[in-house]
Amino acid sequence: MKLTTKGRYAVTAMLDLALHDTHGPVTLAEIAKRQEISLAYLEQLFAKLKKGGLVDSARGPGGGYRLKKSAETISVAEVINAVDEPVDTTRCGGQQNCQGDLRCLTHDLWTELNTQISTFLNGVTLGDLVQRKNVKVVSARQDVDAACSFKLIKRLDKNASVH
Repeated sequence: MKLTTKGRYAVTAMLDLALHDTHGPVTLAEIAKRQEISLAYLEQLFAKLKKGGLVDSARGPGGGYRLKKSAETISVAEVINAVDEPVDTTRCGGQQNCQGDLRCLTHDLWTELNTQISTFLNGVTLGDLVQRKNVKVVSARQDVDAACSFKLIKRLDKNASVH
């Protein structure tokens, strides 16, 4: 199965946004810090997510991103598709030319698996993921880690400027 970093990071970032946008817009820098994803990479992903109608942005102080629709209506498949990340287990991209210009022996098997994966990813929403206990636990840990890192950096900066 080919689900690359792009699709995984897009789902992770959107889940982070779903967990945090209840308090107002969320900056990509905050998501980058919590999820350890490059800010530049997130900027590319969010441009596609915005174009796909999944997020809105606000500029200026207090700006950032918010979900355009409720988390309960955004499926994982929508997120993956919005960043141009087709999930395909066939060798031929569904073109039926896996073996030269002909179908391979297992083409139907992989096509059926594609259908199962698509059904599964379409059936799971960001809202479903937000409600999972393990997601809440990990998110709380990441929030504490990010807050502690910020306080430590401020303390180090303050101490450095005193000496």
